[in-house]
Amino acid sequence: MTTFVASIQLFAIAQSLDWSKILPFAAFGMFAILSFLLLETLAARKPRTVERLQELARPKPRHEPNEPTAIKKRDGLTRALEKATPALAKPLEPKSEIEKSKLKQRLAEAGFLGDSAVQVYLGLKFAGLIGGLAIGAALFVGLWGIRQSSMVSALFVAGLFFYLPEIVLWYLGRRRKESIFLSLPDALDLMVVCVEAGLGLDQAMRKVTEELGSSHPVIAKEFALANLQLQMGRPRAEVLHEMGARCGVPDVRSLAAVIIQAEKFGSSIAQALRVQSDSMRTRRRQLAEERAQKTAVKLIFPLVLFIFPGLFVVLVGPAAITMIRELFPMMSGMR
Repeated sequence: MTTFVASIQLFAIAQSLDWSKILPFAAFGMFAILSFLLLETLAARKPRTVERLQELARPKPRHEPNEPTAIKKRDGLTRALEKATPALAKPLEPKSEIEKSKLKQRLAEAGFLGDSAVQVYLGLKFAGLIGGLAIGAALFVGLWGIRQSSMVSALFVAGLFFYLPEIVLWYLGRRRKESIFLSLPDALDLMVVCVEAGLGLDQAMRKVTEELGSSHPVIAKEFALANLQLQMGRPRAEVLHEMGARCGVPDVRSLAAVIIQAEKFGSSIAQALRVQSDSMRTRRRQLAEERAQKTAVKLIFPLVLFIFPGLFVVLVGPAAITMIRELFPMMSGMR
């Protein structure tokens, strides 16, 4: 009962406030907070001369940029985000292990393999919900006052900010899967050359990591991570199976199954890789042909909506003007 009375009093106080005077102060406060965070981020960075001296003092190996364990520099804002996300992610944590594993799978398919990826993702969703609700309320309540339409608009903005990380995650995962699918035949061709030249499968994967690091960085990082796990002593079948599940591409899963089967039955790995590469290249060509065939259907809508009206105006316009100038006066004279 006390909570209900307090909420009624707060609602009455909110109605009595003049939001047109409070809104500029709220905007100034938000601008000040953003400026402080930006200045803190810029101040945390070291000058370029200091970074170059440190690079010269501690030179990096040639293969380090391609290693998945390369340590990245983290600024103060990133560390603060990692510390704050566990508390923010607590209300949105999955209730079962199945849901948590599915979320980890989606994050892994998008390239986020850290231990705190789930907490950071859920924390960003919750922060987006609170921030979107605050921004929507400050904007629409300041413009329209406390009305039902302003509250609905604020909730809509909050929902948009809440689902924004999910949309970004879907886009990153789709782009990463497409990159892996398009670069996998080239990686398999290089592996075939390495295996036929006498290298083992582990050395071939490492060679792919070194050679394709600049042209196909996504597949190179996946092979580098698999090679690192093999060096740590994990079974090859388990490592390849995890790589297929981590990428989320059916071709990678089939590649892992082919390699495991070839090792199990003692068949030629080079021949198996060549057959798999040919099939993947055929699929890539078929996908390109399919997209080319869809182009004619997709062009119908811009043609009908934008190009055909202009053609009709250019072709039929002079005839219509002539008819209006000559035919209509003759018809009116005949009456």
